[in-house]
Amino acid sequence: MSQPDVLLDPSNPKKAIKAGTFPKFQVRAGLTGLLLGFLILLIGLRPDLFGWDRGQNIGFVQIIVILLGIGLMTLSATGVLIAFWNGGPKSLRADFGTRIIATGYVICAFTALADAFGFGTNPLPYVLLGTLQSRGVIIGILVICVGLLFVIRPKKYLSKEQSLGKRGKS
Repeated sequence: MSQPDVLLDPSNPKKAIKAGTFPKFQVRAGLTGLLLGFLILLIGLRPDLFGWDRGQNIGFVQIIVILLGIGLMTLSATGVLIAFWNGGPKSLRADFGTRIIATGYVICAFTALADAFGFGTNPLPYVLLGTLQSRGVIIGILVICVGLLFVIRPKKYLSKEQSLGKRGKS
């Protein structure tokens, strides 16, 4: 028996998904964004690895570069995981996960820039990433990771044809 060319989405019968199509471009672009974001994060954390001057403390410009790296990595990882839903309807858990991811990035941004917003212990021209701020960034990254786990597509959302995959072809 041959595999059908068009699969019907069980939750929305009017929407057809072509069999065998996989969003390769989205996944490749997301993985490229992940690597680029990691490189930007590395530049922000350790500019001396690239031969650039590193000060005594992590200052405002480094904090912004770190947040840009974390943001690009977060956006790319979310894009890759959403691509695995293949345009089909996402579960409530996945939608909740995307909101948790956004909340985690907000936690990262506001704790890293606490001195710039006037909540930190250093006066405004001397914005630094201190111990408490770095712990807040770590907590925000952990919240992002929990949200990413929620966005992963479980097998129960695959149709019978998709779950059979290539086994049905032989």
